[in-house]
Amino acid sequence: MPFMKRILYILIVSVFILFSCEKEEGEGGTSTISGQVLVKNYNSDFSVKLGEYYAPEIDVYIIYGDDEIYSDRFKTGIDGWYRFQYLTKGKYTVYALSADSTRQSPSGVVVVKKEVEVTKNNQSVVVDDLVIFD
Repeated sequence: MPFMKRILYILIVSVFILFSCEKEEGEGGTSTISGQVLVKNYNSDFSVKLGEYYAPEIDVYIIYGDDEIYSDRFKTGIDGWYRFQYLTKGKYTVYALSADSTRQSPSGVVVVKKEVEVTKNNQSVVVDDLVIFD
């Protein structure tokens, strides 16, 4: 009988460990986050709007959870769409870089970001447009 008790104990501990692990945000899931990047094009001093369009070849970044640096990057397609796939449940931040229309940033560049949450498996979250200036 001690052998059976030992196997039962190992089985119970294994099940407890398996179900107590919480998966962090990131890859390995079945959900997607997508959206478009809208560019508002202005003259050099941002006094005259020249046009706006959904831009191809814009880098969009995603941060998994509370990470401090980006976790993945995607270049928008010809119609300005981006898509991050195979995500697990959790909180994410998507962002793109924009010219600073207020001219307050020393680098002339600011971050335009959106907070996103995936709440279930197989979810497709469409983010409002990321509006950047050029």
